[in-house]
Amino acid sequence: MKLIFAGTPAFAATALEALLAAGHDIVLVLTRPDRPAGRGLAPQPGAVKQLALARGLPLAQPATLKDAAVELQLRAVDAEAMVVAAYGLILPPAVLAIPRRGCLNIHASLLPRWRGAAPIQRALLAGDAATGITIMQMDEGLDTGAILLQEKIAIGDDDTARTLHDRLAALGAQSIVRALAAFPAPRAQDDAQATYADKIRKEEAVIDWTQPAQRIARQVRAFNPAPAANTTLDGRRFKLWRAHQVAAAGAPGAVLAADAAGIVVACGDGALAVEELQREGGRALAAGAFLAGFELRPGARFGT
Repeated sequence: MKLIFAGTPAFAATALEALLAAGHDIVLVLTRPDRPAGRGLAPQPGAVKQLALARGLPLAQPATLKDAAVELQLRAVDAEAMVVAAYGLILPPAVLAIPRRGCLNIHASLLPRWRGAAPIQRALLAGDAATGITIMQMDEGLDTGAILLQEKIAIGDDDTARTLHDRLAALGAQSIVRALAAFPAPRAQDDAQATYADKIRKEEAVIDWTQPAQRIARQVRAFNPAPAANTTLDGRRFKLWRAHQVAAAGAPGAVLAADAAGIVVACGDGALAVEELQREGGRALAAGAFLAGFELRPGARFGT
């Protein structure tokens, strides 16, 4: 099938690779303009651009799709459908109408739950037992289009945003290939069941130790790898990478124990055993290795 593909990060590149392996004819790849990254803030290509260049695919990086020249380019390739995955630009109505069979989006949730920008992190923060992939026929709304196909997976107790992202990327790639092969009859979403996955703000990753340990453990998992759940101790910032809830009590933020098994910190309800952390300017270390180079005694207080 002749396809336009629109996407930018690794999640989308996984789907593009699967479409190519399935024999689809990718007549044009759309991806966001290169963005500054790294210490030197030099413009860096996204994963989709890197794959498109490696495969010799036609590539365009418009800053907006609300441009007559871009619209003409999209019409000229005469694609049967457009596949969209984590693209990052809004598709205006004129663009949505160009492909003969419309625009299909790969969304990392079981719509209508978690419409919006951060469905993976929001599912983890909410303590959802499951999530999945939705292949959706795009319309002008925010993830409101009719559903063609859904695949569900369980969220493991040790899943982080990183591990869940990777599993959903693979599932999304498989799902879009299946959807294009069958084009199932679309079914409308139940708007009354909709929830919204707002974009993650950095301040959400700052730990409030008066919260229950279960909530903070979810925070650690949801913000791994970014923006990283973090706290302070004597004015220095620390990132928490792995932690789990334990049965203990004390003043919120107080260190109850610190040894190779973990650093146990009291919360508003229960306690958190920190297994891996990173101090500002350092690298991520298991608790035992961290304590070998940093003295942390019971009674110290995080959040200060």
